[in-house]
Amino acid sequence: MKKLDETLTMLKDLTDANGIPGNERQSREVMKKYISPFADSIETDGLGSLIAKKEGDANGPKIMVAGHLDEIGFMITQIDDKGFLKFQTVGGWWNQVMLAQRVTVTTRKGEEITGVIGSKPPHILSPEARKKPVEIKDMFIDIGASSADEAKEWGITPGDMVTPYFEFQVMKNDKMLLAKAWDNRIGCAIAIDVLKALKDTDHPNVVYGVGTVQEEVGLRGAKTATAKIQPDIGFAVDVGIAGDTPGITSKESTSKMGDGPQILVYDASMISHRGLRELVLDTADESGIPYQFEAIAGGGTDAGSIHLTANGVPALAIGVATRYIHSHAGILHRDDYENAVKLIVEVIKKLDKDTVARITFE
Repeated sequence: MKKLDETLTMLKDLTDANGIPGNERQSREVMKKYISPFADSIETDGLGSLIAKKEGDANGPKIMVAGHLDEIGFMITQIDDKGFLKFQTVGGWWNQVMLAQRVTVTTRKGEEITGVIGSKPPHILSPEARKKPVEIKDMFIDIGASSADEAKEWGITPGDMVTPYFEFQVMKNDKMLLAKAWDNRIGCAIAIDVLKALKDTDHPNVVYGVGTVQEEVGLRGAKTATAKIQPDIGFAVDVGIAGDTPGITSKESTSKMGDGPQILVYDASMISHRGLRELVLDTADESGIPYQFEAIAGGGTDAGSIHLTANGVPALAIGVATRYIHSHAGILHRDDYENAVKLIVEVIKKLDKDTVARITFE
């Protein structure tokens, strides 16, 4: 592996951490480690979302920048008498990307046990059955145990977390970064680097860098974290669809990796706030920061929960185009990540009381 700089080391630590919805401790601890030097205080909400506060003007608006700590994965539900593990998906999985993939089972004591997702072999299936994707209910996890008792002796128990087995890697083109859990440790990294960029900078507001929990199962942590913060403006930073691979048409996505952060104008959870969106676009144009538009009819981001909190919060989702999301490994472009940080920082510098009041009703 190539020698990693400070940023790449952080990204490796974030993505290598294992954390499905409801079990985000590992990723929360990594985010806490990296964001602490730039925060005035750190706390959590009742569900476990991390909230780091950076004070500019104590009387200024409260600005929330949220990535989510969880990744899609699985939960052990049963151990059969031969030691094979039945599981439940946690978050959205497509069965075609699952079979024969390695996974990590994390026991209650924190031990990590490697397994593989298996099914009935094709050699004994009918010709018709071979043509069809194996259904998730017919899959199991093989950890090499010979019996249920042996699996239990190893510490396996129903409720244990299962995550993709994959290690962060810089590709031959060193702008391309390959890892599991970009959805959404890249958002957590952006929140960290936004606070880092503001460390010695005056800004007319109070900024909250947030790592929410349980986004992949219904934007849950964003509800509780936003209720605790009560922000005036909210940004969700997440991955988005990269439309630059074979077979994707321009009607499906026009986003290209390396062309800048995505401004999400519409998704199933939220219509982007017009006033905030226009401020972001104007700021990007003034600062020479590239960007691209995206609309996703199916799926949503934490902004969907943020904007419905209390009396309503002007909110916007900003994405980093990523290939192969909701699989074992994704690819994103480092420039898009860095430009997302620059854009949010420049917008935050403008968000004083008067600006927030003006855009709220546009």
